[in-house]
Amino acid sequence: MMSVHRAQPGFRLRTLLPCSIVLALAVSSQSSADDGAAPVSFVNDVVPVLTKAGCNMGVCHAKAGGGQNGFQLSLLGFEPAEDYQSLVEEGRGRRLSRTVPELSLVLRKASGQAPHGGGVRLARDSAGYALVKRWIEQGAKFSLGDEPQLVSIEVQPPRAVVDMQGQQQLKAVATYSDGSVRDVTPLALYETNDPAIAEVDGAGLVQMHDIPGKVAVMVRFNGKVTAFTGAVPLGAPIGALPEPKNFIDEHVFANLTELGIPPSEVCDDATFIRRVTLDIAGRLPTSEEVAAFLENTDENKRDQLVDRLLQSPGYADYFASKWAPLLKNQRQNAADITANFAFHAWIRDSFLANVPYDQMVRELLAATGTIVGNPPVAWYKRVKDPKEQLEDVAQLFLGVRMQCAQCHHHPFERWSQDDYYSMAAFFSQIGRKPTATAGEDLIFHQRGVAQAKNVKTGEMLKPVALGDDIGEIPPDEDPRLRLADWMSSPDNPYFAKALVNRYWKHFFKRALIEPEDDIRDTNPPTNPELLAALEERFISSGFDLKDLIRAITQSRAYQLSSQPNEHNLVDRQNYSRFYPRRMQAEVLLDSIDDVTGAATLFANLPPGTRAVALPDNSYNSASAFLQVFGRPNSASVCECERVQSSSLAQSLHLINSNEMKSKLAAKDGRAQQSAASEQPAEDKITELYLAAFARPPRPDEMGVALSYLNEQIVDAEGNPMDPSQAAQQNWQDLIWAIVNTKEFLFNH
Repeated sequence: MMSVHRAQPGFRLRTLLPCSIVLALAVSSQSSADDGAAPVSFVNDVVPVLTKAGCNMGVCHAKAGGGQNGFQLSLLGFEPAEDYQSLVEEGRGRRLSRTVPELSLVLRKASGQAPHGGGVRLARDSAGYALVKRWIEQGAKFSLGDEPQLVSIEVQPPRAVVDMQGQQQLKAVATYSDGSVRDVTPLALYETNDPAIAEVDGAGLVQMHDIPGKVAVMVRFNGKVTAFTGAVPLGAPIGALPEPKNFIDEHVFANLTELGIPPSEVCDDATFIRRVTLDIAGRLPTSEEVAAFLENTDENKRDQLVDRLLQSPGYADYFASKWAPLLKNQRQNAADITANFAFHAWIRDSFLANVPYDQMVRELLAATGTIVGNPPVAWYKRVKDPKEQLEDVAQLFLGVRMQCAQCHHHPFERWSQDDYYSMAAFFSQIGRKPTATAGEDLIFHQRGVAQAKNVKTGEMLKPVALGDDIGEIPPDEDPRLRLADWMSSPDNPYFAKALVNRYWKHFFKRALIEPEDDIRDTNPPTNPELLAALEERFISSGFDLKDLIRAITQSRAYQLSSQPNEHNLVDRQNYSRFYPRRMQAEVLLDSIDDVTGAATLFANLPPGTRAVALPDNSYNSASAFLQVFGRPNSASVCECERVQSSSLAQSLHLINSNEMKSKLAAKDGRAQQSAASEQPAEDKITELYLAAFARPPRPDEMGVALSYLNEQIVDAEGNPMDPSQAAQQNWQDLIWAIVNTKEFLFNH
């Protein structure tokens, strides 16, 4: 089974095809509609020509706000009736000349005979030009009366294994309602999701590069989409694989074997305890925890560590810090404090008690009452518009991005405006009443018929869950409960998949479907068998989040070393090794506090409150550190709001900010205590390394540290500094150097 990795944020929509492709391939003579005796269909023949030529792309005549130069088409031809009206009837019909078709403005501009900002889109000797001309000659009809409708499109082959630098020709086949099929290869549009692995031209020829992995090519024709998935093997000898721990390893190693990418070795104990503690509890392991773990000889000690971390308060704190921004727990003014604290506490307590995921979502979606009595109501305080509610629910809990469908048919999916407003109908009966608390509303279900208006057609639509009819909803039933039932059904194709894909990214840096909240047929996973197995495990466990995390972190795939071997250095999508990632802002701030012995104080919170336990986004404005390192502002349900990339500002902050200086020089901090302690220097250095790196120092590191600590420091006048002050300064410098290393800053 072939699969695909989505390395880019999304398929790149080519708005202007190269003229060479348009001239040669806009419409091939292979088109059945190009038979001189055959009648030309506007929907089945003309619209695909305009789409292939790029006329109805977003920067051309499908541009929002009026098209281009007064001529507007629907995006990618999704609304052919509107396109017909624009082309034939608007402007007193000036765009067409039925008596002398070749003088039609649409042909003269597209062929370059008249000035055209888009350049030549249809050469006069091309089949596309001839087809449009013949359509005009035949009377430029919208419908032929008995023409079949497009039912589906398939790509042949749907998947293939192609060598590096190899090629694969794709064939696009359209099936119509009368059972006929048509080769539409030259008329289809093609987009690759990872140009580094493969590129595709306008004729559907896929050219692989010299990077192994999985790649997808989206094939689009007349509103229908499908995808080709290709595997580009490296073909290196696999050798002996690590012994599989669970089903995850079986699927990961099978995929690596197919691609010929040998995995790295399993990491050592020091690396594992640091990695898994950061990933589950959002903190560094203490030096005492590290020492005990390294001395433990129990063969099951890694599994036992995972269980302890999942039972710890740190797990609840850390995952609440992940979900609170996604659920938009945002403080906009002082009146939001009660809602912020209550909502965050509900999220944290749910994780601590291991409430099933489907139950958490149900409590959120169907929340009624007041925030004090029912904290999930706070979500409706922040998200009030039914359109925003449906978009957030779809993206966060189903992995489906519906925003495009508000205005037009989704360019990469089957979702239409009717689908969009049918989802909005689930939230149409939410009532609000002011309470005695300023800024807080009582949320309740209003009796009545749940429906939403398609603003374009004016049609009133009943609730429909992403194309799945859920039946009639009585006026006295809250439609949100019906939505929650549909979402948590074992047959739901999105709910469990979206969660396991999101959590896979949390632990492996890269989701099986990238981005993690863009699940669709044209964006297939890199390892579909693994994704299906994770989804099945999550459903069968009763949507147990801890069980899912346990399965992931106990796998050998998660425990692979981040050190590449000679073959898997370029692998970025198949999990042949652990991909290092910079600590998140809150985790890094807490980790620096742990190593320096300092404490960050947050307004209106008890001393000792860790950054991962902050309830809302308001603390970002008071912390330059959290701002610089990208703590999210809780304005979006997209994980991308959290900045994980590195920057010069981050480096400068760690090197010479006043905040870092004060932490290093903190009273009773590690530097001061180490300088004053009579403990042997070797022991103090070892404890520092255990706290920062979860490992003892290597002999060369110990030698360098001892040498530096014993150096005499002189003042500006060249006089020796007081020994106690010099010792503190040396310890501060050593700690400063450690927290600025990549080994400290990254989870590896």
